[in-house]
Amino acid sequence: MKQHGRNSFFVVGEGVIEFDRDGNALTRRPAAVEELRRFRFSRLGPEGAQLDEGTRVALADAMTAAGAQPESADPPVPAGFTYLGQFVDHDLTMDRTETQLGEDVTLDELVQGRSPALDLDSLYGRGPDDHADRVYYAADRVKLKVGTTSPASGPPGDQQVTLPMEGFDLPRFGQTGLTEEERRRPLIPDPRNDENLAVAQTHLAFIRFHNQVVDELALRGLTGRRLFEAARGQVVRHYQWLLRHDFLPRVVDPAIVDDVFTNGRRFFEAPRRGRPVGPHPTMPLEFAVAAYRLGHSMIRSEYEWNRVFNTGTGIPGTLFLLFAFSGTSGNFDGGSSLADLDDPHHESVDALPTNWIADFRRLYDFAEVDRPDLAPPAGGGNAAMRIDSLLVDPLDQLPAGTFGGRGAPVDDVQRNLAFRNLTRAGMVRLASGQQMAELLCVDPLTEEQVLVGNGGASLDQLTDEQRAAVAAATPLWFYALREAEFNGGRLGPVGGRVVAEVFHRAMEGSRTSIVREPSWRPVLGPDRRTFRMTDLLLFAFEGKADLLNPLGD
Repeated sequence: MKQHGRNSFFVVGEGVIEFDRDGNALTRRPAAVEELRRFRFSRLGPEGAQLDEGTRVALADAMTAAGAQPESADPPVPAGFTYLGQFVDHDLTMDRTETQLGEDVTLDELVQGRSPALDLDSLYGRGPDDHADRVYYAADRVKLKVGTTSPASGPPGDQQVTLPMEGFDLPRFGQTGLTEEERRRPLIPDPRNDENLAVAQTHLAFIRFHNQVVDELALRGLTGRRLFEAARGQVVRHYQWLLRHDFLPRVVDPAIVDDVFTNGRRFFEAPRRGRPVGPHPTMPLEFAVAAYRLGHSMIRSEYEWNRVFNTGTGIPGTLFLLFAFSGTSGNFDGGSSLADLDDPHHESVDALPTNWIADFRRLYDFAEVDRPDLAPPAGGGNAAMRIDSLLVDPLDQLPAGTFGGRGAPVDDVQRNLAFRNLTRAGMVRLASGQQMAELLCVDPLTEEQVLVGNGGASLDQLTDEQRAAVAAATPLWFYALREAEFNGGRLGPVGGRVVAEVFHRAMEGSRTSIVREPSWRPVLGPDRRTFRMTDLLLFAFEGKADLLNPLGD
């Protein structure tokens, strides 16, 4: 199973950065074949000075301190975009060619498969003709498999939750698995998309979207391989369009997004006179280890999940429960402890219980598509938390399955997501926020802005020496989040520029690309200019309220 964190990085032009048992970094030259088989990272900025462990612990504690935190505002970002962002991250970092190189994989396919691209390989794998990936597909080898929920117990008279429901869980190995963990494992190319229930239900929505596109194109007479390829092309283009026009402007300063997609990239793998850009993108460490970890700040500690699990019933969908009701991090047992989640042999059901199906009305705002019948109950919607330097405190106690640590002892500090992010950046010698500001030709945050912020983490508990170290060489992830505090809760000149340019390059380098096809326009939305995540959900669930919210009010 693919682990959530990486134990080494192949950085083009540098070599393989590996870490010993104490976390010390060593760089070695890779063999030629190994170089081809590794995911392709790069370094946009210079190497930077790193914080000592004590300062990283203190800063991580400050970022995950308990207390009230602001939701996103002006306008609020629906909470579903938090997990769409996670789904996108896994798409960008999915290795299609993770299996051994064989005669069926060409050199070009190998390099492409190790390159970041926004082409939904986490949904499709290498396609229905690949022997290993065929298991994700239905018998026709055109549609993707869906799963069936397991019956749940409910209060007297609530018969709906006691029934299995087909098409509302990810497909799973089930009884063919040898162990409890294997039976719960999802039949999808990237098991990270079952790390928590919200990203799992997002992946399921994309499965249903693909299958509905197949049904529509089949009406035109397409069949077999031609039907699959046409459907995948439609799905990928609409996906890229909604990322460009719906997702990115919610989390990055829209002026930066418009500049990059109108005028092109200026810093990351940008075209130079006489030096064309290569066909295969790399992924900057500054994006992967820092700037795109913005979504960690958007996570809520609890959700109005559906009619069964909400604050009105007294059992909201806590973050812990979203981990528990997943196959990669959890065990589908709501009575579990953290130790139970870490135990791959914990006995429970093999599929998501019916009473945990998502109510998508609570995760997205369907008012934008003029569907008042899809409004959530009063007080039942969820806004993402504001992008800032605060994380909800449950993120200091991550289940081991979120970082590939199940079945092994884990130190408490290693469960803190902020500490993991700060430490990983140090291990790859990431540039500081100030260094990146200089590289990108923008004014850096002042010392006061870094240390005081604007409604984010308080650094009062750090020592004077620790505060001075943070101010002098601010970790890029923390810097990007501080920057957002002064930019209306969106990434600004440093973090936003890195994210927008990487998205642009990842679309440009995809086999299917709206960047290389600038005349393309969506055909599955309300008009030729519009396709949003709400439009995707409406199409995927046939526009029916009882499918977007099968448990009712």
